[in-house]
Amino acid sequence: MSVYITTAIPYVNAAPHLGHALELVQADALARHRRLRGRPVRFLTGTDENALKNVAAAAAAGARVDTFVAENADRFAGLADALDLSFDDFIRTSSDPRHAPGVERLWRQSAARGDFYRRGYDGLYCSGCEQFYAVADLLDGLCPEHGVAPERVTETNWFFRLTRYAGDVLAALESGRVRVEPPARRNEVLAFVRAGLTDISVSRPASRAVGWGIPVPDDPDQVVYVWWDALANYVTALGYGSGGDAYRTWWADAAERVHVIGKGIARFHAVYWLALLLSTGQPLPTTVFVHEYLTVDGAKISKSAGAAVDPYDLVARHGADALRWWLLSDVAGLGDTDFTEARLLDRYQRDLANGVGNLVNRTLSLVHKYRGGLVPGSADDGELAEQCAALPATVDRALEAFDFRAATGAIGTVVAAANRLVETERPWALARREQAGDTAAGERLDATLAVLVDACRVLGHELTPFVPAGAARIAAQVGAGPLAGLPHPVFPSRRRSSAAPR
Repeated sequence: MSVYITTAIPYVNAAPHLGHALELVQADALARHRRLRGRPVRFLTGTDENALKNVAAAAAAGARVDTFVAENADRFAGLADALDLSFDDFIRTSSDPRHAPGVERLWRQSAARGDFYRRGYDGLYCSGCEQFYAVADLLDGLCPEHGVAPERVTETNWFFRLTRYAGDVLAALESGRVRVEPPARRNEVLAFVRAGLTDISVSRPASRAVGWGIPVPDDPDQVVYVWWDALANYVTALGYGSGGDAYRTWWADAAERVHVIGKGIARFHAVYWLALLLSTGQPLPTTVFVHEYLTVDGAKISKSAGAAVDPYDLVARHGADALRWWLLSDVAGLGDTDFTEARLLDRYQRDLANGVGNLVNRTLSLVHKYRGGLVPGSADDGELAEQCAALPATVDRALEAFDFRAATGAIGTVVAAANRLVETERPWALARREQAGDTAAGERLDATLAVLVDACRVLGHELTPFVPAGAARIAAQVGAGPLAGLPHPVFPSRRRSSAAPR
């Protein structure tokens, strides 16, 4: 039953941007949803610190590498508070005492299988991606991720026999043993494997890394390639190589091992990582969920391109609920989504402030006005009650497919139905008829108020994975017993300032 959910760990060559927030919030919603359903969950994130690009960024800033890396890592860790994240563990690959022993253990296991050999290599290297590219993989001679020409690098490295595991990786993907979502990304990964794999470089000269990184066991002139090092974090954070029971609980025996990643690194997680695990005799992940990119004016949000939107800034102006809701309700499952502040605020205002927030406020106001704050005990068994009863299963199905828009849309459908019920039943009119002696109208008013309160309670519960702070405010106001709380805005209206940046 246990579920292990991880994000990719980002480089710390700069502060976090909105693209990082997307991945973290998506993974957090999955973790919170599984916990809400009673599943034991461990949610891991962290920072990828042993990269050459971190060394270069520190040098450009005139800072010590360890100091520079630590300061930026703190900015990523601080997103826990800013974005209402619920991760259980945060690993820093340059300083966490669990990491290097685990990387060394993995290396020695692969070496014992004869999966490494050393040879000279000449290739095109993108420092932004920290990977070599074949000419055929470039777009007009440029890196497809960063749009820059890769540099020609000639060096002697350790290579991993990826070709040895091509058949097993393909079988795992084709059989669904490892599920890649959405299907379009699965098809891309399958095409990549079927086109033929080549062995990959898994080390770099220590001199090029200025001594930064994890030394290759028994070869101190080389450091472990950052991608091999980084992928290992998913098991080193569980004590693989340093002891403890976490690895067995959350990896070896887990019912779900889910990686949440961006589309630019799908092959690393759905091909190279599988081969590394096969080489070392470990279980494979059950699912690799691949999300799309966020853009600004059509350009990918990235640190290197200078098109970075600061999530701290957005939260300071609009709150975590607004940002989380936009990331989960408006970002497309396939195809990049262009971010604007107007889109974020429009979605918040329409769905949260004017939608569920208005519903909670008017429901509680009606209960206090006509029933003195006491929730009637007899609920309507009509359409709204049926929709409320079906909502958890609908959300479950959507999130099983990693369709955040469908999950949030299902919540919105119930909100709309509840608000329609208010307009249809007109509780104020029922109250007037009751006061005139119409007992049937009074019974109808009780049923209407009861089903509306129940809808608010169900919505507050189901909103927990998406907007945990807002959901907690709904629960506190609506309560669970016969007495309803006093109404006040759970999602205050927010308007875009004319001075605010996009």
